[in-house]
Amino acid sequence: MKKKEEIPWKIHLIIGILIFLVLSLLILNYFFFFKKTITTCGDGTLYEECSFRKPYFCSDGILLKKASICGCPEILTINKVNEDECVSKYEGESKQINLKYVLRGEEYIMNILVYKKLYDYVSKLSRSIDYSAGEEPSLLDFKLMKIDEIQQRQLLLPFVTKIQNIASNKEDQARIAISIIQNIPFGSSNKTFKFGNSEMEYSRYPYEVLYDMEGICGEKTELLIFLLRELGYGTAFIHYQSENHEAVGIKCPIKYGVDNTEYCFVETTGPSIITDDETEYSEFGKLSSVPEIVEVSNGISLGNKIYEYKDAEKLMSIREAMQKYGRINMFQYYRFNKLKEKYGLEDFSDSYVF
Repeated sequence: MKKKEEIPWKIHLIIGILIFLVLSLLILNYFFFFKKTITTCGDGTLYEECSFRKPYFCSDGILLKKASICGCPEILTINKVNEDECVSKYEGESKQINLKYVLRGEEYIMNILVYKKLYDYVSKLSRSIDYSAGEEPSLLDFKLMKIDEIQQRQLLLPFVTKIQNIASNKEDQARIAISIIQNIPFGSSNKTFKFGNSEMEYSRYPYEVLYDMEGICGEKTELLIFLLRELGYGTAFIHYQSENHEAVGIKCPIKYGVDNTEYCFVETTGPSIITDDETEYSEFGKLSSVPEIVEVSNGISLGNKIYEYKDAEKLMSIREAMQKYGRINMFQYYRFNKLKEKYGLEDFSDSYVF
């Protein structure tokens, strides 16, 4: 019987190499195609598509104004000079403001235009709500009245888009928005408004906070809620009635939330770390009352492993040591300075009572 001829080993090798090359090309082609189909801009819009937020168009990872392709919102009109721009009737007397934020220890400045014509418009809007007989006034009604103002929203959205163009990562978008609002100086308005026969303290709309570059806790909280909601996050107001203080709640895992809720504490009056609700305030000390959580939007959540959770714990442990012993050791001092740099925190003597 004739012995079957064996295929030389070199042919085996050549066939193996060819199979490897073909498979490699198929894999590379798959990943290239996959990447092209899922690549998005900071708001989730796919490349070469219009955003749900007119007139923006996603091009190579950047949201650009393309009204000629995507159209304009109903209350805006196409610019006669530049058909890719949408214009508001309240875009008059512009000025540039410089917004500071700190991200992982690096300080940045964002420049945006604000308009006196819109500022004057919102400053004249009513601060009161008429209720029908039997209806109960609610905190949320008054907050939404200011946050949802339609003309204001259109001229705040470019601010949101700038954040989305800076960072594609959703958690970094939240970090930037939070840091910007925390770094807007704290300050109250000297205005008042009439309510019936009474004169009451004036409360700014979010656009006024931005234009004035100052605000108190409730005013800055409303502006940050607007930004985080537009970025897609679940949000809430955290209202401490006894202390007359407000903070932002951003959706997060329950184990990190305020009072076992799904909202993490975010201070707006100055630079602070997400979940750090142990700050001492000069007016009333620490927050000690049970807050009212007023949900605004049901959106995405912060992740389970963001670095702020552990950093806030480190800061609180340093603060506890200072309170207990009146001093901290060199290791704790070094750790605090690293946190101070990372978040733009102020010194103990400026921010905390020990």
